[in-house]
Amino acid sequence: MEPMHPGDPSPSGTRVPEDHRLARAALMRMAEAGDRVMGRLIAWCGPLRALEQARRGSLDPEFAAAEAERTRRRIDLTQLAESWAARHADPDADPEADLAAGRERGARLIVPGDAEWPTQLDDLDDAAPLGLWLNGRANLRLSCLRSVAIVGARAATPYGVQVAAQLGSELSIRGWSVVSGGAYGIDAAAHRGALAGGAPTVAALACGVDVCYPRAHEDLFGVIRSHGVIISEWPLGSHPTRTRFLVRNRVIAALSRGTVVVQAALRSGALNTATHASGLNRHLMAVPGPITAETSEGCHALIRQGKAVCVTSADEVIELVGSIGGDLAPERRGPVLPRDGLNDETRRVLEAVPARGGAGPAVIAVSAGVGLTTALECLGALASAGFVEAVPRGWRLRRQPP
Repeated sequence: MEPMHPGDPSPSGTRVPEDHRLARAALMRMAEAGDRVMGRLIAWCGPLRALEQARRGSLDPEFAAAEAERTRRRIDLTQLAESWAARHADPDADPEADLAAGRERGARLIVPGDAEWPTQLDDLDDAAPLGLWLNGRANLRLSCLRSVAIVGARAATPYGVQVAAQLGSELSIRGWSVVSGGAYGIDAAAHRGALAGGAPTVAALACGVDVCYPRAHEDLFGVIRSHGVIISEWPLGSHPTRTRFLVRNRVIAALSRGTVVVQAALRSGALNTATHASGLNRHLMAVPGPITAETSEGCHALIRQGKAVCVTSADEVIELVGSIGGDLAPERRGPVLPRDGLNDETRRVLEAVPARGGAGPAVIAVSAGVGLTTALECLGALASAGFVEAVPRGWRLRRQPP
């Protein structure tokens, strides 16, 4: 067997019984994504028994009692279970039809236990996805082994778009996948930059993987399907809602080793992703911007509050999310100037030489705080190096120093 690489999706049902896959497909239509009660119910009794209880609209007394004890408050589990049953009665709630439609449209459903399932999603605990619909060539698990989330404002400025695209491209060139939400602005720029670098990019949507939202990104999503993968917790044909965008953000944060916020206002969905990243103990980073820009206020708040590390390059991002001691960013330095090689005394003498007119060696020596002999020696060395020149009134700086 040939080794798998990020461009080869693995078979979905390698280790998961088909009835378990069908049960999860059904539950994904019945319960909202991120439903913690459903997550605990599956952990309690498995997907098959969870589906039985959801279909009949009533929960086993043991689970209901444990749930009430766990939360130490009254929960209307009856109403919740009845809502699951009502959705099961929907004619579209047919898991076999969902899987068949997925095969026709090039989509696949992966669930916990599949070879392609990213185990880091387990960090979401009760709120972990019940399954994920995928559409694209890349293997999701392998793509996310070395991945960074880049998120930010939809109404991004040219500065933000440039930074997101540059980060996405440089990370991709270094072999890091980029995870984002496929939205306008920062998300789209990050995806495009990642595609230019060659590594897979992952777009997590708040709608079905066959629904193009926003519609203007049809071409972008087509390229992502060819060189990356589009993922969603919602069945094919599902349309986005405001709540689904917020729920989706936890998956973006969980899939990646760290999240970079490029631009965000104080009320921004990107800050919601940042909150999830912090809660999951992922690295959180933010890019600074103009202090006069509203789109930078969220980033600056994260940095000022100590919640995010300030980053300005892909090297600095990789230093945080990469191997300890093995991915250190090079130290940034200003340009090396000829005078940087001068010793302390010579530098003081040079600073004492006037730019206009001229000054004698004795005056320069006093100003530099050195002896006359030392001043003369330094002036000779500085003249040879082209820093100063002799004039009738003594010494002055050359107008065009080296």
